[in-house]
Amino acid sequence: MSTGRNLLIASVVVNVFLAGALAGGAVWIRSGKPAQGYSLEAAGGRLPDQQRTLFRKALREVRQESREIIRDGQQARREAADLLRQPVLDTAALSAALERARNADVTVRTRLEQRIVEFAAAASTEDRNMLAEGLARRGGTQPSATPKKSP
Repeated sequence: MSTGRNLLIASVVVNVFLAGALAGGAVWIRSGKPAQGYSLEAAGGRLPDQQRTLFRKALREVRQESREIIRDGQQARREAADLLRQPVLDTAALSAALERARNADVTVRTRLEQRIVEFAAAASTEDRNMLAEGLARRGGTQPSATPKKSP
């Protein structure tokens, strides 16, 4: 009887989990909105279709050009994870692996930001304003007010 009861409890738990997953998925699909998060690509989401396509293409090119650096960062994170699993922690090796991962991330981020600068330099004032709004919205801040002139 105990085994049957355990199976029943496990079945109820699994069914509740699946029902929650289905409900969450349905809400996500119906909302039609990607998760609210901060990304440089998301900042261009309000650009006109043609400009948004060019913006995303430019950022995709940076990621393709940076594939090796991205892989190095991923490898460094895997090494850090492996080091954390060791019975005796090698803090120097862990610090070095995390530094390599961080340097890779910063390099890719710098390249992406530079491409945004190049895109913005060729964009209209209207498109730059849309990018600014996207960055402010995704960064969790409100657009700043116009600075007041000193008397």
